[in-house]
Amino acid sequence: MKSLLKSGASVMVVLAFAASQAAAADMMTELGTPEGNVNIVAWPGYIERGETDANFDWVTSFEKETGCKVNVKTANTSDEMVALMNEGGFDLVTASGDASLRMIAGKRVQPINTDLIPSWNTVDDRLKSAPWHTVDGKHYGTPYQWGPNVLMYNTEAFKEAPKSWDVVFKEMTLADGKSNKGRVQAYDGPIHIADAAQYLMAHNPELGIKSPYELNADQYAAALDLLRGQRELVSRYWHDAFIQMDDFKNEGVVASGSWPFQVNLLKSEGLPIASTIPEEGVTGWADTTMLHADAENPTCAYLWMEHSLSPKVQGDLAAWFGSNPAVPAACKGNALLGDEGCATNGFDDFDRVSFWQTPVSKCESQGECVPYYRWVSDYIGVIGGR
Repeated sequence: MKSLLKSGASVMVVLAFAASQAAAADMMTELGTPEGNVNIVAWPGYIERGETDANFDWVTSFEKETGCKVNVKTANTSDEMVALMNEGGFDLVTASGDASLRMIAGKRVQPINTDLIPSWNTVDDRLKSAPWHTVDGKHYGTPYQWGPNVLMYNTEAFKEAPKSWDVVFKEMTLADGKSNKGRVQAYDGPIHIADAAQYLMAHNPELGIKSPYELNADQYAAALDLLRGQRELVSRYWHDAFIQMDDFKNEGVVASGSWPFQVNLLKSEGLPIASTIPEEGVTGWADTTMLHADAENPTCAYLWMEHSLSPKVQGDLAAWFGSNPAVPAACKGNALLGDEGCATNGFDDFDRVSFWQTPVSKCESQGECVPYYRWVSDYIGVIGGR
């Protein structure tokens, strides 16, 4: 809740923009001497040095090879990432699509020089010029990983995989004979409004929603109404992956939107957990490593971006997080991911994912849409029972 309030004050200014007119600092033309540090804002589980599992460590080798010490600040929501980057003191951020354009428009990040990143040409063509990090032909970061927001469920409460997101939006009796009320969760971030819109696209086609991130007043009101109904079912709005895992283990939660990261860890502990992509499809994230406009350690930052695109790092991270690599070569020959790992993680489901984007007032699918600052304030109201 604090992160929503903190970000809400800034997005009203930041989102008053046309992305095509976003200005930015001049990009670097050559690397200098490594500064000795690189400070990164990242999602939990994204930058590992073997502390949780010795097999997963893509930091130690980088530090030895470059002399750049990696310092990580984890953030649990995109709004928290934007707030941290606005405060400054960081070189890089692993930003999702609902944050990246805000930071470009707010001049918090700078365009990158892909000539200084030798592995750029190995990036998946589906991601190289993605609209969440490319403005006016300029790239504002290197793609990192991508994946779906899956429906995680307890296999003891569901005899088979749920076919619909109904199980988290409507009260019902589950296969174990108990109601889902008080046993489901929802994401603690305004972007969850898009999950409601995605559901309505399938179940209320008369609303005419073409993108879950581009909603006119009536479509937006319908999504909020659905979320107000969900409020009666939700036991907790989650934003901390580890707290959500604890809730599934100890608090009786049986279904929620989640990340493959939580699913993989819970399954590795032998718990009755699985995930699915329901018939309505899913929202998802395609994350970009972006360079702060005032980065104090730009050379170490560029060296990290190059390191992050190595097939080994990409494959190891995909195995750890349950995500998909931004470098297709990582799908073969990685000992941790295995040659079937990309297929398991949904590498071929790219077109089934509605990737997070920043809602803006001037939208492509219709004349006028509800901008993101409204999403922030109204979602606070939903969580508060209003």
